[in-house]
Amino acid sequence: MQQREHRFKVLVIGDLGVGKTSIIKRYVHQHFSANYRATIGVDFALKVLDLDQDTIRVQLWDIAGQERFGNMTRVYYRDAIGAFVVFDVTRSCTFEAVRKWKEDLDDKVNVFGGNRIAAVLLANKCDQEKDDAFAKTYPRMEQFCREHGFISWFETSAKENINIDEAVTCLVRHIMASETDLLQREDMDTVSLKLDLGRGPPCSACLRP
Repeated sequence: MQQREHRFKVLVIGDLGVGKTSIIKRYVHQHFSANYRATIGVDFALKVLDLDQDTIRVQLWDIAGQERFGNMTRVYYRDAIGAFVVFDVTRSCTFEAVRKWKEDLDDKVNVFGGNRIAAVLLANKCDQEKDDAFAKTYPRMEQFCREHGFISWFETSAKENINIDEAVTCLVRHIMASETDLLQREDMDTVSLKLDLGRGPPCSACLRP
C-alpha cells in the first residue's frame, strides 16, 4: 500500500487554566511543568506520527481560554479539521462552559461537505479529586457526548501522562475514516456521472411510439 501524507489542523480549546498547554507539551515534547504561563491569543505545536502506513502531521492550535469572548476565534478556527474541548474535573464551572465552546465551534467550522467538525472531549486533571458538582454528572458523560456531538471522551492527565496519546489517536483515526468515506462517495458520484454522460440522449427510433 502506498504511503500517504496528511496534514491536520486540530484545535485545543476550553476555559482558562484547564490544562490545554500542558496537554500539548506532554503530547509533543513528553514534558510537564506546573508553571506554564497563560496563553495569549494562540500558539501551536507540530507532532508527526506514523499511523497505518500513513504519515500524519498534526498541528495542535492552543487557543487562549478567554478567546471565546472575542471575535478572533473565527480566524483561528479556519481550516481546522478536528478539535479537543478541554475542561478541568476539579472545577465544575469549566465543564459547564464546554457547551458554549462546542456551540461556538459548530457555528464557525464546517468540514467534509458541511458536517460538524470532529471533536473529542477531554476531562483533564483526572489525577486529582473531582469537583463534587461534576462528580454527579460523571456517570452521564456518554449521554452528554452523544447529545452535544462529541465523537468520544477521555479522562486525561498531562501531569501523569494519562490517555493523551489515546485521545489523539482516536481523533486522527476518525478524521482519516471520514476523509476516506468522503473520497469513496466522490468517486461513486464521478462514476455515476460518467455513466450518465456515456449513455447520451436517446435515439430518435427509441422515441417513436
